Amino acid sequence: MLKLLFVRRFMPLFLTQFLGAFNDNFFKSALMMLITYRIGDASGVDPRILVNAAAGVFILPFFVFAPTASDLADRYDRSTLMRWVKFAEIVVMSGAAFGFWLGNAWLLMVVLFLMGAQSAFFSPAKYSILPQHLKEDELIAGNGLIQMGTYLAILTGTIAGGLMILRENGIYWVGGLAVTIAALGWLFSMFIPPTKPIDPTRPVSFRIVKRTAEMFRDVVPMRKVFGSMLAISWFWLVGSVFLAQFPTYARTILGADESVATAFLAVFSCGIGVGSMFCDSLLKGKVTAKYVPAAAYGIAIASVLLWYVSSRPPVPEGTPEIGALEFFTRPENFMITACLFVIAFCGGLYIVPLYAVMQTDAGDKVSGVIACSNITDSIFMALAAVGASVLISLGVSIPQLFLTMGPTTFIVGLLVGLI
Repeated sequence: MLKLLFVRRFMPLFLTQFLGAFNDNFFKSALMMLITYRIGDASGVDPRILVNAAAGVFILPFFVFAPTASDLADRYDRSTLMRWVKFAEIVVMSGAAFGFWLGNAWLLMVVLFLMGAQSAFFSPAKYSILPQHLKEDELIAGNGLIQMGTYLAILTGTIAGGLMILRENGIYWVGGLAVTIAALGWLFSMFIPPTKPIDPTRPVSFRIVKRTAEMFRDVVPMRKVFGSMLAISWFWLVGSVFLAQFPTYARTILGADESVATAFLAVFSCGIGVGSMFCDSLLKGKVTAKYVPAAAYGIAIASVLLWYVSSRPPVPEGTPEIGALEFFTRPENFMITACLFVIAFCGGLYIVPLYAVMQTDAGDKVSGVIACSNITDSIFMALAAVGASVLISLGVSIPQLFLTMGPTTFIVGLLVGLI
């Protein structure tokens, strides 16, 4: 599996993708911290509202630009398209550096939208180029490495952005580093081997609603592809539920500080990375979803166990919060960590084969399928945020919220088995 990291057919793409995912989360994390602690009040809007709005601002471009991104990925050499996108990232991150220097929350929100836009254009090209550069028995390994690298980038980017922005002169360091990383991503993209355009005559449509409907009309009849796409979106829903609740879960349920929430993010990211890499050994390069239902059942069982081991008396007010070292040395917390790792590990086993199935079965419509997948992913993540907020407002505890992921994911596993 790791041998792909040393071949030109894959390594430049992996590095380009890693740096792009790192920069997205580095910038988002820095922006959230800056809004919360420094510039949110100056904008005239409640910082809590701005932080939640930022999540929507980043997702919105995946709805708006998905059809155009799909058409471009089919009309042009996908490696060339990725270089255009990565060059645009340098310009966008230069705007971010200027926004940080001004301390202007609204300009930074515009930059966040543009970052989402460049990600929306990069994604169809990224996933649809894999079948062009990799053999079929390499797709599981390639997708596994992409998922592992993505979650490692999310982890490191989130931590680095949050820690760096509030330091002395942090705005300059963050701005400069964001531009540098974007430039490195563009540099590595120059080494991605060229590909033959799928349809050089494909018209690029800007009629968003009509073109989106056309793409879904193409995808829905492909039962295996459409089922895999929805199953992937369910994974993003489950993942977003867990990741969004970590800070509150650590503080209110476990009596722990922010270092424990960060550690949970690390455990989750590492679990997905290990599970993604294990896929290739398990499947031996064969593109099949036969173990996906079992992975879904693993997520379901571990979610129920997490609810069970989290059922403990409320933390008394005034109790000092414990740090990561003390938390992880307490025996009663071992099962919490183990459950989170198992959920994430099974998530890696779950998602990697589904991406490979989409890529192989979609044929020359793969870029449109990926664009549709980006839309459904965004819808499912938005539903997760709204649904979790509604349930919590109705008095559902965070462990009970985790519990709901158990039976629902079990049902999804049963449905995937029917694809």
